[in-house]
Amino acid sequence: MTSAKPAGDTGPGHEPTGSGVGDVVVIGAGPAGLTAARELVTGGDTQVTVLEADSVVGGISRTAERDGWRFDIGGHRFFTKVGRVETFWHDVLPAEDFLVRPRMSRIYYGGKFYDYPIKLANALGNLGLVEAVRCALSFLWVRVRPPRDTSTLEGYIVSNYGWRLYHHFFKTYNEKVWGVPASELSADWGAQRIKGMSLWTAVWEPVRSSLLGARRDRASQVTSLIEEFQYPKLGPGMMWEACADQVVAGGGILRLETEVEAVHVDGGRATGVTVRDRTGARERLGADHVVSSMPLAALVRAIEPAAPAEVLGAADALNYRDFLTVALVVPVERGFPDNWIYVHSPDVKVGRIQNFGSWSPFLVKDGFTCLGLEYFVFEGDDLWSSPDEALVERASDELQRIGLVNAADVKAGYVVRVPKAYPVYDDAYRDNVEVIRRWLEQAAGNVHPVGRNGMHKYNNQDHSMYTAMLTVENLRGAAHDIWAVNVEDEYHESGPSGSSSEGTGRAAPVVPRSIATRGDSAPART
Repeated sequence: MTSAKPAGDTGPGHEPTGSGVGDVVVIGAGPAGLTAARELVTGGDTQVTVLEADSVVGGISRTAERDGWRFDIGGHRFFTKVGRVETFWHDVLPAEDFLVRPRMSRIYYGGKFYDYPIKLANALGNLGLVEAVRCALSFLWVRVRPPRDTSTLEGYIVSNYGWRLYHHFFKTYNEKVWGVPASELSADWGAQRIKGMSLWTAVWEPVRSSLLGARRDRASQVTSLIEEFQYPKLGPGMMWEACADQVVAGGGILRLETEVEAVHVDGGRATGVTVRDRTGARERLGADHVVSSMPLAALVRAIEPAAPAEVLGAADALNYRDFLTVALVVPVERGFPDNWIYVHSPDVKVGRIQNFGSWSPFLVKDGFTCLGLEYFVFEGDDLWSSPDEALVERASDELQRIGLVNAADVKAGYVVRVPKAYPVYDDAYRDNVEVIRRWLEQAAGNVHPVGRNGMHKYNNQDHSMYTAMLTVENLRGAAHDIWAVNVEDEYHESGPSGSSSEGTGRAAPVVPRSIATRGDSAPART
């Protein structure tokens, strides 16, 4: 376990260093925050204090533990084309702590399971000859008559796969994830998710791999089709627990269950933060720099004196999609070989099902496995507010309706709720983020947002880490534009680090503001 200091203990040597970076307060102990902290203590030119409101580290990349069961929150593949991130992972954990896992996933739709990536024989067998011909004709038809509006997710996917395959394999799942009709999502979401893919590439890629008889070059591999990935044997939390230990061993301070109540600003710079620990005790900490991975909206609201009305309005306009996992313990023979199954059936609410035993045998116990049913929700809606017992019962029933496991075979169940798991990218979010960004640069130039929630930017774990790495370099005199960290250059292609493109980097699923702020979404929690 990580050796964290209590909130009231600043520890020895917490006086200003007088040289180098100075005292840095890092808000949040997720991948971005801990990456920044470790990079800073490794340089030895600063005193680092990491503040985490939760009782565990890792953020959404933590590994939850209940009664000795460990389960991932969302399923985190350790696959990256950012070399510095790969090096970081293997500096934190020794090689023996990594497993190389084969990727196996399927789609459940219409009472049948389809291999994903699509395999021709399996798809034809499930669809039947008549429906397969219809899908092929539908694909050919959009070559002649493409959708009129390819700026939407629906139009984009239909133009690549045809209408019938769109309805089979894409529509329902994306609408479950974002709670928005696919016809109102931006095509950017599809462009980044299935970049370089079409019906042809989805069928040809596995055939090509088989014919070559060798592993493809990682730089040319379509991300959605990667065949294997690394995974810490005790889950992603193992990475961040070890990283936190290394931060503390390097002289950093980690304070769990410590909330940031205020970031104090004077003369265009942050001078310190006020924190509250689990007992309610408050303390003010001095800071030469603040690196923040807390939700960008919450950061704005925490700054004192208060931001101008325009900036507070931009913060209030940022919204979030929330997430919960129901983990069900079942006999190992009731499991399945997949890492996860995408549930495209509209008849059940679950969006995806993980088999944690297929991620790592070290997450489960002998004779049993643990299945994680993922629900994409808005904090405060019916699912979010349901008692744990009701959620376990519902998840067990949905497993049975899908035909995976009889409800009677479920031996135990656990629920983990994750607020603000995914920033919502409505059609005004870019403008709102830009208002906040420009104001922070002027009003608090030494406050540095990093990571997915910290920047309200659609980043994977590796790119959240990369923003933190570049930020630390900036503290030491570099001039990187971390807002230009772009997944399209690094994640899908073999291009150089960074990007000249502006905006949010990784293409985000832009949703209409009227839907993102609809009435059944509870106010965002800070």
